[in-house]
Amino acid sequence: MKKIKYFYNTQTLRFEKLVTPLRVKLLRFFGVLSGFAVASLIVIYLYVRFFPKPTDIEYRRKIEVLNDNYDQLLEKLTTLETQMSSLEKRDNEVYRSIFEANPIPDSARAKLIEKKKQVEKLKGFDGDEIASEIADKLNNISARVVFQLKSYDNIEHLIKNQDQKLACIPAIQPVSNKQLDRIASGFGYRIDPVYGTPKMHKGLDFTARQGTPIYATGNGTVKTAGNSSNGFGNHVVINHGYGYESLYGHMYRVKVRVGQQVKRGQVIGWVGSTGKSTGPHCHYEVHVSGHEVDPVYFFYNDLNAEQYDRLLKIASKGSAKSFD
Repeated sequence: MKKIKYFYNTQTLRFEKLVTPLRVKLLRFFGVLSGFAVASLIVIYLYVRFFPKPTDIEYRRKIEVLNDNYDQLLEKLTTLETQMSSLEKRDNEVYRSIFEANPIPDSARAKLIEKKKQVEKLKGFDGDEIASEIADKLNNISARVVFQLKSYDNIEHLIKNQDQKLACIPAIQPVSNKQLDRIASGFGYRIDPVYGTPKMHKGLDFTARQGTPIYATGNGTVKTAGNSSNGFGNHVVINHGYGYESLYGHMYRVKVRVGQQVKRGQVIGWVGSTGKSTGPHCHYEVHVSGHEVDPVYFFYNDLNAEQYDRLLKIASKGSAKSFD
């Protein structure tokens, strides 16, 4: 039996039955209901957060796998872009230069209009930034490949009737380097081994034992042969014609004479350490129209694509110091 509560009314001076107003009852009811709702939401959240469904676990695993695959794909695409840039540079600075063809501008290689159309197709993945980035890289590379193929077709056409010129271009390494381990210092700024200050190194240093044969890298006429005060010691300069010259420094002994005609692969001297040098090596330079250029872009006659890629990486790293 429900207890009846009373209270003493000081105005009427008597006990009266305690009656709870309807408003208070409603407030209490909705308060309990709200507390129950909040508690239920907390329980549901904790369950979903810490007790995921099997399907959620599977989705998370798939997402992790996809992210890993995206990372690997992006890494491969970055490598492809680097290799493509190297091919484009080699194309413009070497191949097209050899045949006196105009270099292809970057704007022509980009194909921006077609690229944007293709990107939009892949950007439909709910704003997936990774997919958009991959699409951007893929279409950029695709467009550059198309132009590169056109460039090579053009060069192939120019090659016809150019045998004599090709034979004169310096296109092999000056010393035997089958293991690709003899480039000790690349083209660019290096620390001078004698003065210890930064200095432009205008060629490549090939390390080898004293007496190792040095070869002419292209057909031509010997312009300089012997010692001088320019720091190269015993050295040879070959005029290949068509605006090309090559220099071979610090020889132990010179075999050719000024005015002599030489063929590619012919021995012109032997590795030494004469002149301003800190050890036996061959300092090798290529000059085009009187300007020094990176010789590494001219080793296309005795290397395959994989070997050239390796040599390019070796030359770019090289030593912080040169040998001369």
